Amino acid sequence: MNSLLWVAIIVSWLIIGYKVYGKFIERRLVEPDDTKPTPAHSNYDGVDYSPARIPLLFGHHFSSIAGAGPIVGPLLGVMYFGWLLSSLWIAFGSVFIGAVHDYLALMTSVRNNGRSISQTAQQTLGTLSKSIFATFLWLALVLVVAVFAVITAKTFIAQPEIVIPTFGLILVAILFGYTIYRLKWPILIGTVLALSLLALLLYIGENVPVILPETVVGMSTLNFWFCILMLYCVFASTIPVWILLQPRDYISSWLLYIGMGLGFLGLIVLHPHMEAPAVVSFSSKEGPMWPMMFVIIACGAVSGFHSLVSGGTSSKQLDRERQGLVIGYGAMITEAILATLVIAVAAGALIWDPSAVKSEFGYQYLMGAGGGPIVAFSHGFGKIVSSLPVLTLVAGMYIGMLMLNAFVITTLDTATRLARFIFVESLGEKFKLFGNKYVVTVITVLVAAFLGTSGGYKTIWPVFGAANQLVAALALIVISAYLVGIKKPRIYTVIPAFFMIATTIGALVYKMIGFVQKGNIVLAILSILLIGLGLFVIYEARAVLLFMKDGRNPAGDKSL
Repeated sequence: MNSLLWVAIIVSWLIIGYKVYGKFIERRLVEPDDTKPTPAHSNYDGVDYSPARIPLLFGHHFSSIAGAGPIVGPLLGVMYFGWLLSSLWIAFGSVFIGAVHDYLALMTSVRNNGRSISQTAQQTLGTLSKSIFATFLWLALVLVVAVFAVITAKTFIAQPEIVIPTFGLILVAILFGYTIYRLKWPILIGTVLALSLLALLLYIGENVPVILPETVVGMSTLNFWFCILMLYCVFASTIPVWILLQPRDYISSWLLYIGMGLGFLGLIVLHPHMEAPAVVSFSSKEGPMWPMMFVIIACGAVSGFHSLVSGGTSSKQLDRERQGLVIGYGAMITEAILATLVIAVAAGALIWDPSAVKSEFGYQYLMGAGGGPIVAFSHGFGKIVSSLPVLTLVAGMYIGMLMLNAFVITTLDTATRLARFIFVESLGEKFKLFGNKYVVTVITVLVAAFLGTSGGYKTIWPVFGAANQLVAALALIVISAYLVGIKKPRIYTVIPAFFMIATTIGALVYKMIGFVQKGNIVLAILSILLIGLGLFVIYEARAVLLFMKDGRNPAGDKSL
């Protein structure tokens, strides 16, 4: 199969899905009304609640939900199950589950005064469900902060050329925010200036790599960069969104757009044949295709983390309700397009070699001893991009690595801010101390720092994929319960919820058995707890899931 033809088929389907099914969900369930003030206006505080123009909010939302997931997941999916099965899950999962999940999480929060999905759980399923769900979400976000900070710190060491562009982008973003919001410059002029400065930073970074000694102020290089990133999280997640969050994510999104554009242009020029098998196996070393492929490939198809961004930061910045479709549904479709590009890189640009012999472009070698998924993507992306005039393999690899780093660092401080929201919503009213954003942020970052520096995250991370998909399942259940309360049809969320909860519990049971067999009691217990959480929420929402005539009406409203 020609990679360009297959990518064209999938991308066409995704665009049609947005135009047809996305619009249908908007009309059938949401019925946006621009006369209603969004929380960005009704709760405006200039810090977390602040209306953003569509390009800025889309840039923030897309950069935040993407992370490394739409790159790592498809790479693993192709290797274990093949490009056909992986592509089909991304195509159908994103249109019918992931984008619906993201869009309705966003609009449910908008219609509930900007509250998070855990707060909606309290209104629809009860206080106990909310407390358990909120605790789980906060711990998951802390884990994300720890792991993404470690990944970024390792990237600084492996690719010292990106240090100056990464930190220089913070200053460029602040300058961009000031020119747009205070000096009222047109976005186009501000964008050209910001991208010009970013190009200069990339040039400086490539020629002046920041290579640190093995120890810095008594710490290893890895721990030094990690601590710098923890301090950055405190700073970035507590200042007003218009100063750094909106402009930084917007500028970062341009790195992603440019990278994706170069990748697709490279496919047009190179249009390699798919080297990898269409179907590798229905049962890999990671487990059977169902449920494991649907957990391994999360971002790009459906991811629970997206509901936290939708109902956390994005719902507090949405200017008008009709913009919700392009932000919630549209960003998910864009991420699926990126995941499709990654599949073409994996299956077409890299050499399929199950023996994993050392090779510059050997798929299995790069995914294993050659450095892992990030290195595999940068090599494959570099090969495709180098088919374009002027660009070299090294330049293409540099762009690929920079794309990944832009994803990861935007997710890093967004996750910190989201953890603060959930913490304050849960305990802020009962305990005044926990209503202070600085106190709560420091607590969150200290826990993340402990997990990161102690290596404790390594113990928990193996179950994160299943936990993330469990969040998606629970979010869909909460949204379904909310739809019952406002007398809207729930079938469009209940069926995806059934599928995701069955998939997640199936994956957790499979992994739990493996952990027990290996004697890993800690992970086995964690798996059991996650299964228990899923079953508890199912029990609380049994009337909703069984299509019984039951449900609360927390909004006292007739529309979503």
